[in-house]
Amino acid sequence: MKKRYITLLILLVVLTLPYLLLSMRISDQRAVKEFQRKGITLRPRITLIAGHHLHYVSVGSDTLPTMIFIHGSPGSWYAFRAYLMDTALLAHYHMIGIDRPGFGYSDFGTGVHLPEQARIVAAFMDSIRHGRPLYLVGHSLGGTLAPLAAALRPDSVDGLVLLAGAMDTLTEPAEKWRGFFTGPVTRYLMPGALRPSTEEEWWYKTEMYHYPDSLVRIHCPVYLIHARNDKIVDIANVQYLKNAMPQAIVSVKLFATGGHYIPWNHKDSIIPILLHQSENFKAP
Repeated sequence: MKKRYITLLILLVVLTLPYLLLSMRISDQRAVKEFQRKGITLRPRITLIAGHHLHYVSVGSDTLPTMIFIHGSPGSWYAFRAYLMDTALLAHYHMIGIDRPGFGYSDFGTGVHLPEQARIVAAFMDSIRHGRPLYLVGHSLGGTLAPLAAALRPDSVDGLVLLAGAMDTLTEPAEKWRGFFTGPVTRYLMPGALRPSTEEEWWYKTEMYHYPDSLVRIHCPVYLIHARNDKIVDIANVQYLKNAMPQAIVSVKLFATGGHYIPWNHKDSIIPILLHQSENFKAP
């Protein structure tokens, strides 16, 4: 009998470990302590928007312009922790990192279509608006979501920084295997954050060609930052996004190396670009 329980325990660990290891999130308590060691107060929150729980963290004074960081797929706000800890950025911004719907602690494990995510983020921007400039920074599929949200609130967003942003579905591999893992039963074969990631990536490939038309509403400054050797999001997305935002003031920064992970491989070059966004702001 004892041997049987040990076997069942081992089986349970084997089945649940991938979900735990691939959650790609950190508890609020642990994150708060990590920031405290740097002398920074981290404020975790959960807000309910249109039936969705959106988890986010904030640092810095809300008398400053707001900069919202939007992670890729899979991921969580924690991907941008080095930016939220940066002393130069803290001196210029009230910074927020969100867990995109389906990730982190935002209704984890259930994928949400990107247009719906955009509506959630736009409503979130409405809820935190305080008369100061507001900027969005998105990486990868977060770089897809940021302009979609900005297009819904073109007069509320004062700048976009898209890091390896994805929008041109014609440059994407078909990856038809993803469709298999979006079924009502087969979706559970994907562990942890890979489940909502697989779902939203599949939907993105099949539906996103409808949505870039809305980007013509964007009229703020936009930075498109990409690496020439990005093997995940093709560099052709830079020109695609530039063409999709004819009213925007677009600047392009290309790195020769760094791959898809430029937020971390080129952080020291990206932070000055983020600081540049607030140059004209004068605190009251």
